[in-house]
Formats: sequence, structure tokens, C-alpha cells
Amino acid sequence: MYKNLLTVIPLIFCLSFSYAQNIDKPKLDAYFKTLEDNNKFMGSVAISQNGQLLYTKAIGYTDIENHTKPNKDTKYRIGSISKTFTTVLIFKAIEEGKLTLGQTINQYFPSVKNSDKITIAQLLSHRSGIHNFTDDEEYQQWNTTKKSEKELTDIIVKGGSDFEPDSKTSYSNSNFVLLSFILQKVYKQHYSEILKEKITKPLNLKNTFYGGKINLKNNESNSYKFVNSWNKEPETDMSVPMGAGAVVSTPTDLTKFAEALFGGQLLSAKSLEQMETIKDGIGMGLFKFPFYDKSSYGHTGGIDGFTSVYSYFPSDKTAVALTSNGSNYDNNKIMIALLSGVYNKPFEIPNFATIEVSSEDLDQYLGVYASQQIPLKLTVTKKDKTLLVQATGQSSFPLEASEKDKFKSEQIGVALEFNPAQKQVILKQHGATFTFNKE
Repeated sequence: MYKNLLTVIPLIFCLSFSYAQNIDKPKLDAYFKTLEDNNKFMGSVAISQNGQLLYTKAIGYTDIENHTKPNKDTKYRIGSISKTFTTVLIFKAIEEGKLTLGQTINQYFPSVKNSDKITIAQLLSHRSGIHNFTDDEEYQQWNTTKKSEKELTDIIVKGGSDFEPDSKTSYSNSNFVLLSFILQKVYKQHYSEILKEKITKPLNLKNTFYGGKINLKNNESNSYKFVNSWNKEPETDMSVPMGAGAVVSTPTDLTKFAEALFGGQLLSAKSLEQMETIKDGIGMGLFKFPFYDKSSYGHTGGIDGFTSVYSYFPSDKTAVALTSNGSNYDNNKIMIALLSGVYNKPFEIPNFATIEVSSEDLDQYLGVYASQQIPLKLTVTKKDKTLLVQATGQSSFPLEASEKDKFKSEQIGVALEFNPAQKQVILKQHGATFTFNKE
């Protein structure tokens, strides 16, 4: 249930492809050692092709306090990748005659605004107009508390509608929480049991399940955020995200899941084609990730300090998955490195040289900045010698000083250049540039 600073942007890997032969494992190992040594990434990755596992790597700690290291079977919360699982379950219900894409949701949620117009298909494709409750500032005040179906439905009802159904696309976790409840109503089982019965047990995904309180003894992982050092993050109660973000898995299991989904083991060709149909950049439980003359399908995820990505290339049956419990670097760059290692393309081992700025010198950058280009404000604060930035409705993140007046976050691929005299900051992310002025 994680977003980039500005918007939900699918990963774009600019690579050309040939079939993998000799994966550059030594260079990938060196790459991940550099990330680990510089406190840039904790987590696990996996690459498979034609059902064969080509590469795995696990670095960092699952439990820093007890110095517990991960392995390839360590389990991580995967956030919004859960939406692909939920979409598969909805299409299974459709194939079983329990639901249709065109039916409206008023029989399940009559109090939701426009429920007599909103269809199952619109929930799946984020075209319902239902407000995303995780965007609300107060969300961070209650997300660690167990919520019932009624409580969550009431929160969604209170949020109302942001636009008329099917008039545009806007990513909303509320859609998939409601889809989870619909599944429970039609199957008369909890989401966890439906997931197990329909997906994880048939595919023998032993390390994939609906999460609960993190259990370190079960080789699960805590999550962390880096501000001067790794700090443990609070746990979202999994009753809150449900099928929008409550699944736990491993990179190896995610590659198996992708192979099964796109290999026709879970759904009919017609259902898969509907999932893959992209409108306004989003399919049903899938994003399409372009690569020069190739395309992959997958999803990103994030919850608490966990982030995740999986991607599958149908043309050569390659699956790549990443799960992290602490990221201080851009996952997109890590995915590019992984694919470069597979396809013998050049990639650089990053240089993380930074400069130190005194706490007093950071004071000139502090304040609230607004832009005429986008409806977003940036609040700049500090903690000791670290500059922090928080965008409207989102969590704060730390910045590292790269040059005088220049700061960056490798984690989300953002760079900020301050001009204290002009009371201005220029933000760059994903090739876009935005100017903010201090209020």
C-alpha cells in the first residue's frame, strides 16, 4: 500500500533482451554487498526463467536487535502485490459463476456512495471513484489497530467519492478492501482461507499466506526505516489492508506464483487477458512495465517499512521478484541491476559518497513549500544532522546531502536542490521537475 512521493508510477526498465545464458552472479553479489555495506537495502531477491531458479540473494537483518540474518525462505509483507492475488481470487469467483465483472456492488455495500453504479470491474481497475482511505492524514493514527469489516466499511463510506464511477482512473486501496469483503461474502470464508484453498495450497506456495502479527520464530521479518540508523517500524494490523496489502511471501514464491498465473495454471486465457488489459496505465491487479521491445506484467508494494516488486516477461518466461524489510535506495535501480545481470548488460555498482552538513546549516532549508505545478506541499524538517521531507498525506523520508544545497533520497529516486536566498526548492523525480516556493 505504498506510493512514490508524487504518484503511483509503474517501474520502467530500459533494457534490450536476449535469452539468459551465464548470469553475472559475481557482479550481482558485489552489487548487493555494496548496498548492504552502505545501509541501502535489507531484503531478498529471486530470478527465474522457464521455471528454473537462476539467482537468489538475501542481505541485511530480519531482526536487527538480535542480529538475525535472512535466507531465501525469509518471509516479508508484500503490500500491494497482494492485489494481484485478490484479483485472481475474484476471477476465480467469476469463473465459478459466483460474480460477474459488470455487477454493481450495492447488494454488498448499499451505503457506499454510487454503489448502484460501481461495478466489480471498476473496483479491480481503480475506476470506482471511491476515496482512498490510506491517503487520509489520520490513517497513521489507527492503522496498527484491529478493525472489523463494519469499521472499515464505515471509514470507506465516510470517505465518499472523489469522482463519478468510470470517469477516470485513480489508485485506491479502498477498492481492494471491499473486494476482499465481497470474496468473504460469496465464499462464506475468511480471506485467508480462500487464499489458501484457491492459490497457495494448489501451487505449493509454502511461504505465502495472509499475514498476522509478525512472528520472528516463523522466519518472518520486522521492517525498518533508515534515519541515521535502521529504526524499527510499527506493524499495520493486517485486518486493515486485507486483500489490498495483507499477504506475506518470499521472492521465490512470487516467481512461482507469476509463472503459474501467466502459464495458465490459475485462470482461463480469457480471464488473464482481462487482467492484462491496461487503461490509463493500470490493468486489473497488474501494471505493464515496458522495456524497449519487450513488456512485462507485475505489481509493486509497500507497507510499513516493507517494499516489494515482482515482474514477469511472458515472451521469455522470466520472473523477477524483490522483497525488502528496509530500503534506503530506489528499488527500480535494483531491478535494473538484476535484469542487467541476467541479460549480460552493463550496470554500475553505485558510489554512495555523501557530504556531512551540520544541524545548524540545515536550518536554512526548513519550512513548508508549495508548488503551482502540482497540488502537493513539502514540509521540510530535521532530526539531528538529517534533513527530512514529508509530502502531503505521506510519511516523511530522510535525505542525504550530495553537494552544497543538494540532497537526495536513493530510496524513492528523488533529488532536491534548495535556493535559500530565493526561498525555493526544485524537486526532480522520474524525469520530472517541479519548483516549490517556501510559504
